[in-house]
Amino acid sequence: MKKTIYSLLFFFLVGNILAQQTPADKQKTPFSIEGATAHLGNGEIIENALIMFNEGKITFVGSAMTKIARMGTVINAKGKHIYPGFIAANATLGLVEIDAVKASDDEDEIGAMNPHIRSIIAYNAESKVVESMRPNGVLMAQITPRGGVISGTSSVVQLDAWNWEDAAIKTDGGIHINWPGSFTRGRWWLGEDPALKPDTKYGSRAEQVKTYFENAKLYLSGKKEKTHLPYEATAGLFDGSKRLYIHINGQKEITDAIHTAKELGINKITIVRAEGADKIADFLVKNNVSVILNRPHRNPNSEDDAYDSTYTIAKTLTEKGVIVSIGMEGQMERMNTRNIPFYAGTFAAHGLAKEEAVKLITLNAAKILGIDNFTGSLEVGKDATLFISEGDALEMRGNRLTEAFIQGRKISLETHQTNLWKRYANKYKSK
Repeated sequence: MKKTIYSLLFFFLVGNILAQQTPADKQKTPFSIEGATAHLGNGEIIENALIMFNEGKITFVGSAMTKIARMGTVINAKGKHIYPGFIAANATLGLVEIDAVKASDDEDEIGAMNPHIRSIIAYNAESKVVESMRPNGVLMAQITPRGGVISGTSSVVQLDAWNWEDAAIKTDGGIHINWPGSFTRGRWWLGEDPALKPDTKYGSRAEQVKTYFENAKLYLSGKKEKTHLPYEATAGLFDGSKRLYIHINGQKEITDAIHTAKELGINKITIVRAEGADKIADFLVKNNVSVILNRPHRNPNSEDDAYDSTYTIAKTLTEKGVIVSIGMEGQMERMNTRNIPFYAGTFAAHGLAKEEAVKLITLNAAKILGIDNFTGSLEVGKDATLFISEGDALEMRGNRLTEAFIQGRKISLETHQTNLWKRYANKYKSK
């Protein structure tokens, strides 16, 4: 009996160890990738490209026809495609492992006003959900808190690390708030009318948010007898070192929120989800407001919207000059984050130019998150965070990675899911 128990424990422990990939070592030798079509992430393409990188940084980007000595290990990628690592904005990766297990859920803090809550310290770098992003080319993510009126601060991580300190590439770069809606529905389970109607408390809720930041600004400008951690955390919004992310839907709400932020002296603003943003695109451009859209595979929010409005919104905003990216929020958001390349592909299938669609999850995302000076595109001097795909990485059939690198480190593309696929793919071949 004891022998059986010990055997079961052994296989359980070994199975878990094998399922978790060990982060790659620091780059020791140069790499040269030649022959592929390079999608630079800035809207440009180089056919038959040569990309070289060493010590984690890109050292050459150009044509493979250029007479230049190849460095280190040469990868022949003829017929394949090279992309910058895709970036998932507004994600909760590493904050929740299993929704039904409360002990593994750390995305939402108690309380309504939490600008001082740091999502990064709750990030689990060893999450099996996180490792499943890499085979689809998602190599970086913005780790974002949820809940309350002011949820807390987000940070950006690369997805191959031992712990959150190793993973972090930009910490506490923005504060997230949930702006109230101007419409509400009755609670049908209490016998209330479920029809949509104006929310009489909208004005007071919006004023509550404004008052909180006014008090924070007053505290920061005065003599501080006692430290107020939540107010201290908002300082970056007023001095421009942090971005305000407003999770919001509706034209009136978006307009009200931006006017409020500008009145408070907050100028770095991004709206998240942003239903209705396409109808006030000129207003967004005028106020230098960027947008993180939700996934397009959903129904329109309003019965007055066109049937394909969730598919064409990226094209409309981009053509107006708004910087647009894609994020994840809502049902099954963590597991669906791996599909961000295909959401970009959906926007491309509905009018957005293909390379503009690539920008949604590369350079545009990097600009919004404040990391475009070192990542987000294939340019000399930037991090060698990139991957090689057999085909078009925005299409499910083409997105088949052969190699991937984060800061020059060649990472594993194996996960617990690929292991299971290989196991069961041979199930009937052996019979």
